[in-house]
Amino acid sequence: MNTMTETAALAAADAADAGTVGADPTLRDRLLEKGILIDTGENGLYGRSQVFEDVVDRLNAAITYLGADQDPEVLRFPPAMRRTDFEDSEYLKNFPDLAGTIHSFCGNEAGQHRLLRCLDDAMQRSDDDRDTEWMSQQAPTRVVLTPAACYPIYPVMARRGPLPANGRTIDVLSYCFRHEPSLDPARMQMFRQREYVRLGDPEQVMAFRQMWIERGSLLVSLLQLPVDVDLANDPFFGRGGKIVADSQRAQALKFELLIPVANPDSKTACLSFNYHMDHFGGIWKIECADGSVAHTGCVGFGMERITLALFRHHGLDVNTWPDDVRALLWGDTKARIAHGLAGAGA
Repeated sequence: MNTMTETAALAAADAADAGTVGADPTLRDRLLEKGILIDTGENGLYGRSQVFEDVVDRLNAAITYLGADQDPEVLRFPPAMRRTDFEDSEYLKNFPDLAGTIHSFCGNEAGQHRLLRCLDDAMQRSDDDRDTEWMSQQAPTRVVLTPAACYPIYPVMARRGPLPANGRTIDVLSYCFRHEPSLDPARMQMFRQREYVRLGDPEQVMAFRQMWIERGSLLVSLLQLPVDVDLANDPFFGRGGKIVADSQRAQALKFELLIPVANPDSKTACLSFNYHMDHFGGIWKIECADGSVAHTGCVGFGMERITLALFRHHGLDVNTWPDDVRALLWGDTKARIAHGLAGAGA
């Protein structure tokens, strides 16, 4: 067991990884220096090293064992979804500033010549000073970037007809996009979400969310990271968004598990536990077996954020992480998860 205090452990890790007495580089700088993250020149857009991806893979295995007894249906989608489904979801109503659309050239040969002339003009300038006139030759496509891993599943579920009596549980994983460039490595523009999604009646969905608050907290505890679950709201856009956010909090629809990541003095949402009520069921006309509108909920694991939290709290060398954490991720993961669930009654 690691008996150091969090503050002392972070100070020791910073000093060891920096290699210079008194140096205090940011987590992002240290990860880039070690090659754990790869700088692309664009804030919030990183390459991942083999070390980083190995931790993500191990976490995914642990999350799979954590939900195996729920017998979920496993679905995987590319990080893009049909534009009309995206429009129907009302994402643009609530988060227009985060959305990412996909455009392509759809013109003729004359249009291509115009595009190339504009591109040649742009390339005469520095990277930060280039204009985007060439993009006027682009047109929206029928697909957009996926904003949350669960979004593609709702129209799929609707096309199947009414849910079975016990509802459905879906296991989904996807890269997601949100346009919020930042130097904070935990606020990436392209990142992965692993989700378990529940579709059913209100009682089924609420029980599901409570179970995953307990199981998500258990996993983070087994990883020897601090656990702090708190009421939260989504970042709704504009002045009207504050009213929606206040309503979301008043109805206790969203909770987050918060962990210090980029800054030890602040906390980042690494897991979220959401009750959508009948929002998606109503949009896509998903019905329960009795004909009522289905309610939905999900637990979302921020795969990059949890991985970054591990590097923040346990250091940049995975070989020096606490023995129990290494045993969970690189040992008999299934047995350790089963033992944790049995001990917690979760």
